[in-house]
Amino acid sequence: MNCIIASTSTVHGSDYLGYFPNALTELFKGVNEIIFIPYARPGGITHDEYTQKAQDGLRFLNIKVVGIHQKEDPKTAIKNAEAIFTGGGNTFLLVSQLYQNDVMQILSEKVKNGCAYLGTSAGSNICGKTMNTTNDMPIVHPPSFKTLGLFPFNINPHYLDPDPSSTHKGETRETRIKEFQNLQKTPVVGLREGSWLRIKNNDILLKGDLKARVFIPQRDPIEVEPNHSFKDLS
Repeated sequence: MNCIIASTSTVHGSDYLGYFPNALTELFKGVNEIIFIPYARPGGITHDEYTQKAQDGLRFLNIKVVGIHQKEDPKTAIKNAEAIFTGGGNTFLLVSQLYQNDVMQILSEKVKNGCAYLGTSAGSNICGKTMNTTNDMPIVHPPSFKTLGLFPFNINPHYLDPDPSSTHKGETRETRIKEFQNLQKTPVVGLREGSWLRIKNNDILLKGDLKARVFIPQRDPIEVEPNHSFKDLS
């Protein structure tokens, strides 16, 4: 596979997709057209506007970005794609739309067969076994929580550490993930903002400047450094 699975599309102080240009240049080398999947946006911006935002963010690559909704048939668009980018938004809506358009399985097979893939936020959530470790509200009810299954663990994008100075007494992100693992024996990688997974040459490496927090069922969470390999995490 040839993927970038990013925690977010934008970090503080940068433009949209502006914080890892070298990684994107490598990922999309030799590509003439990227199919953009805007299904995660629940409102406030149209699919056309979201596709234009993706085009603007990737303009430095001089590659054409086309929304999947602008193609005559979504399944054919995925099958013929040189490269694919799934943007962020609401994961429940994204998964629902992927199933509604009957492209979840086709997308999984396409990426597993080597098509360059970029996912940010919700577009990263769908890369694991399930979408169950999303931070999003269930604004729609998808037919299944099963997703692309590119690797045998889940992602938690936008992972936040507890603020020791906060007086908030609600559950932390770590608490929520542990609740998930009380019922599901799936490892979870907490990706902090500005971090991404690079899948290439049969390996899955943590990239960016920050550590990731890894949750393994029935064990204490661990912190791993950039360039850590997740290829054996299952």
